[in-house]
Amino acid sequence: MVIDKVYLLDAVFDTPDDVPEEIQNNKRYAGLDGFTISEVAAAVEKDYGKIDILVHSLANGPEVTKPLLETSRKGYLAASSASAYSAVSLLQKFGPIMNEGGSMLSLTYIASEKVIPGYGGGMSSAKAQLESDTRVLAFEAGRKWGLRVNTVSAGPLKSRAASAIGKEPGQKTFIEYAIDYSRANSPLEQDLYSDDVGNSALFLLSPLARSVTGVTLYVDNGLHSMGMALDSKSMEAE
Repeated sequence: MVIDKVYLLDAVFDTPDDVPEEIQNNKRYAGLDGFTISEVAAAVEKDYGKIDILVHSLANGPEVTKPLLETSRKGYLAASSASAYSAVSLLQKFGPIMNEGGSMLSLTYIASEKVIPGYGGGMSSAKAQLESDTRVLAFEAGRKWGLRVNTVSAGPLKSRAASAIGKEPGQKTFIEYAIDYSRANSPLEQDLYSDDVGNSALFLLSPLARSVTGVTLYVDNGLHSMGMALDSKSMEAE
């Protein structure tokens, strides 16, 4: 794969007017401009005209290590803004420059519908928003631009972002616990790889899925279908 160009993007800002002065004066942003969603969409249109594929693969919850009961309003709304509304804004701004028959895809997580201790800070709520918005956007973008909108609910992968969630000294990380649990309880007793998720994403973004929209596709070795933990102590023989 050849990466032709990389655009700077901060997906919590829709337009230049949304960027507060404290961000403009932050040394991390020194000398940078054109990083809001609307500006990036305009730059892509200028460079390439129409596009076929839009992938939303970003999330951030500044209080993700906190239980929901300890999450502040600011932290909760920040998680929703960066992890859910950003997808809405991306499609708002990029939809007009996408070809009919194009496809948008996002990444979600089973915490949207099941309790996953350790995945806090409002992130579970943000993923639930993302999945609900996927269905609504599938209808609206389908009727307005002829686009498809889907999301992939991937099982636990030891990505850099996931590895940063909750680690106590001398203990496994959140994602290490999640991977071990998945391997012990999934219908398919096999490791999950990034290629597995990528191949499913490729299908949803390709013409092979031309009639598939508004879907949350689980790529988790079937773990989402389980209602009982096989490695639970209550399952042990007396």
